[in-house]
Order: sequence, then C-alpha cells, then structure tokens
Amino acid sequence: MILTFKEPVEPMEIRKLLFVTKFEDLCFDALRSLLNLREADLQHVVFMNVVERDKVAMYRGTGYRKSEEVRLKEKANIRFIDWAEDLFEEGLEVGVYLVVGRLVPQVIKAVEKEEADLLVVGRSPKGVFKQLYGGSDVTELIRRASVPVLVFKHLTENPKDLEQPFARPLLAMDWSPASLRAVEYLTRLGKVIKQVDVAYVAGDDELTGSTGMAIQKMRKERRRQLDEICDQLEAAGIRAESHVYVGDTNDEIEMAARECQSSMIVLGSSSKSAWVERWLGSTPLSIAEDSAFPTLIIPPDKG
Repeated sequence: MILTFKEPVEPMEIRKLLFVTKFEDLCFDALRSLLNLREADLQHVVFMNVVERDKVAMYRGTGYRKSEEVRLKEKANIRFIDWAEDLFEEGLEVGVYLVVGRLVPQVIKAVEKEEADLLVVGRSPKGVFKQLYGGSDVTELIRRASVPVLVFKHLTENPKDLEQPFARPLLAMDWSPASLRAVEYLTRLGKVIKQVDVAYVAGDDELTGSTGMAIQKMRKERRRQLDEICDQLEAAGIRAESHVYVGDTNDEIEMAARECQSSMIVLGSSSKSAWVERWLGSTPLSIAEDSAFPTLIIPPDKG
C-alpha cells in the first residue's frame, strides 16, 4: 500500500546536535563537516563521552580502576575544550557531557534532557576498537532514540576531502510513515542540500506477470510515485532525481549510493519490534551498521 501525506507532519528542525564520540571513530573533522547545518538553524552543539567501566577493563586487560576513569574523563575534557574554542569563534553554543555508565542509557538520557534534534554517533572500523563501540550499541540507539540518528562513517582518509554528509543524500523510499517523514525532514534542509537522489528497490515478489509488459508497468508506477516525491523536494528548492532498482534491498541501496556519488544514505526507521528485527532483519539497521556511507535514520512520529 502506498501512503501519502494526509496530515501535517511534525516539524523537524536541527537547532541542537548531540555529538557522541569515543574519539577513535568520530573526531572534530567529522563535526566540522556538519557545521553547514548552521544554515538550517543549528545553534548549539553538545559533546558527549561515556566511560564504560566494563569495556575499559576489557580493553586494558585489567580490573577496573578509578584512576583510569579519571584519566579518560580528563583526556576527553581536554579534547572537548579545544573543540569548543573553535565553535565559540563561529558563534555556536557548546555543552559537554562526561559521564560514567552504560553508553546507550546515558545517551538516551542526554538526548531527552538536552532536547536534542539530531544524534550523531560514529561507527568504529573493524578491529581493535570494535569492542569499545560495537554494532549492538548503534542498533540499540537507533531503536530507542526519538530523534534522527546520523551514524557517521568516513568516506575518505583525508580530512580535507571530507564531504558534507547532507550535500547529496540518497533517500531510500518504501513509503512507510517514517520514510515519508524523511521526505519532510529533507525539505526543511534545502539550504544545505545540493541534490537528493530518491530510490526505490523492488523485490523479486514484485516482478509478477507472465510478460515483460507487466513488469515494466510496475517499474513505471514506482517511477511515477518517486517522481511525486521529487516534485515535493523541488517545490522546496531542492534538485531531485528518481531511480528504480531491483534485487536485494541492502545491496541495491549501497549500489545506488555509489552510482549517484551520494554523501550519505537516508532511511526511515523500521516499525518492527526488536524481536522481529532480530529474527527477520531490518534494512535501516543493516545499512547503518554495514554500509560504507554515513547513514541518517529517521524515526517514525511517536507523538
């Protein structure tokens, strides 16, 4: 069933950004690539570092020590002070959270307390630091966060070449309420977006009919629906192009992002329960964890 906007969608702005970092996976160059969001009302950046006792002990190979907690907090504080000075010079407000505890509950608590509009987290490269910031943390944050979550991945090793993630997003549509909300979200960011590529991946179950004509009819219908989304974006002053793919959803979304030279992938989050996602999978969660591209996950309206 194809859904359309029948009621106004809850406004979504980016005035306050919560930037959660372990430093190994997300550093100041990543934040700097997001500062063009000032043109879309960004006014306040809150830095957050969570010291997780069990993971520190696991990484160091020793029992947990209070002195190690203090050392890590002060190390993070020194880094945040340096970052804050740069942001102050650019006219932004800055806040800092240095806390001890389990990462996911602490981040969700900070999102609610700060009334953040966007949560930014990093996805660690495979290897030594995976245990410090595992995929399960990213998954749980996406499931529990009431605000959009940007899972940041570096597309280049050279910070000077780091593209602004919001410059050329690929919007993967499935016409769920959350993906329709993602359309509305992007229309509010026209000042920072150069182009949106809107894509739909048809599964094998949609390739029905005994003739090629029936399959082409499906393609044309999906293309028409995508063009309606493009029209909405262009009415907001954003250049948009539509694309139809066929095959495995995750693989085709990744291919589409590469072909379109996208700066990030945008998806509406799943409305499935955690149990269903665990057994049947979730495309937004899989893309967020496994894609090479920064991934913006838009939650459904929980109001």
